[in-house]
Amino acid sequence: MNQHITKIQQVIEPLRQEIINHKVYSVINSLDDLKVFMQYHVYAVWDFMSLLKSLQIGLTCTTTPWFPVGNANTRYLINEIVAGEESDVDGSGVRKSHYEMYLEAMAQCGADTTVIDKFISTLKETKSLTEASAVAGVPAEAREFMDFTFEVINGQQSHLQSAAFTFGREDLIPNMFISIVGDLNKKFPDQLSLIKYYLERHIEVDGDHHSHLALDMTAELCGDNEAYWKAAEEVTIASLKQRINLWNGVYNELTGSK
Repeated sequence: MNQHITKIQQVIEPLRQEIINHKVYSVINSLDDLKVFMQYHVYAVWDFMSLLKSLQIGLTCTTTPWFPVGNANTRYLINEIVAGEESDVDGSGVRKSHYEMYLEAMAQCGADTTVIDKFISTLKETKSLTEASAVAGVPAEAREFMDFTFEVINGQQSHLQSAAFTFGREDLIPNMFISIVGDLNKKFPDQLSLIKYYLERHIEVDGDHHSHLALDMTAELCGDNEAYWKAAEEVTIASLKQRINLWNGVYNELTGSK
């Protein structure tokens, strides 16, 4: 294992544990609770795709005429991840992005998709994240989460985008949450089969194959540049703190603490 990756993993482990053991999971006790969780989490699912595409734009040629960009290894790594995230297969074998799978899971369980739908439609029209969030009424913690992600995207530094993607977004769904969804699925099999599949697929694809590709990509982009590795560590810490803030928002919503 790359020594710089090992160091980052050691530094962020307390934050990872705080996310994996977050108190929000202890208050998801019903289908309605899960709906609220999904209504927050969907923004992380969506902007994950935006972070992914920003990496592809920076590391490959996405315009014509075509010219080789960067090195072939990073091109391979990001294109492999994009193919899986943007055109995976659902439980019926139909090609879909993970975001589209998540929206279908929300619809199946009765979670409210009107806010995320309004956010996306307004964003398409205005191209303004701030305006779209305000018009749709996106929860504050979700707005802050996306604002941070797009700061990283707009910075156009591929090594920082890769670090946030690799360490701040992968491998953060705990077994506790999988168990909660599994137990609820036994009670509501016609409403939660899609979110159960999404989570299982996420673990299978993102937590295994894609996480290794992402680690290789970050190592390739940071290379032997100590300043790059230090900045990668800092953006990773900030990314994980944003996830904690997002989960705090869900917890406060569920416990009436707002």
